[in-house]
Amino acid sequence: MRLIPKEIESLWTLFTAPVVWALHFLASYGAFSVYCAKAGVAGFSFDTLRIVLATVTIVALAVIVMAAWLAWRQWGFGVHDPPHDEPTHHARTLFQGFATLLLSGLSFTAVLYGALPLIFIEGCQR
Repeated sequence: MRLIPKEIESLWTLFTAPVVWALHFLASYGAFSVYCAKAGVAGFSFDTLRIVLATVTIVALAVIVMAAWLAWRQWGFGVHDPPHDEPTHHARTLFQGFATLLLSGLSFTAVLYGALPLIFIEGCQR
């Protein structure tokens, strides 16, 4: 029994990881910029914002890992080597799974680099 049905593997899975990365980027930098622009108005500390964004980062990474797992499953768990350039439905499905897996890796790295300011920035600078 599959936890996630195979029908979910469509062209939309190709865009899942980059969309999660973009949303994480917007949430992180948007939250920092609004918090620093409205310094003193927010009813919480900078450390609270940092903890919330760390949680958002963990959720984003978990979603990307799930998308990568779906892509790996779609690719056949790495059994079929690229290139998948034959004009068949099977080759197209394998290519889509491989491309999704690569995009998931890129998005995972981008989310990690986008979250680095959470570690190094100690507060808003004026």
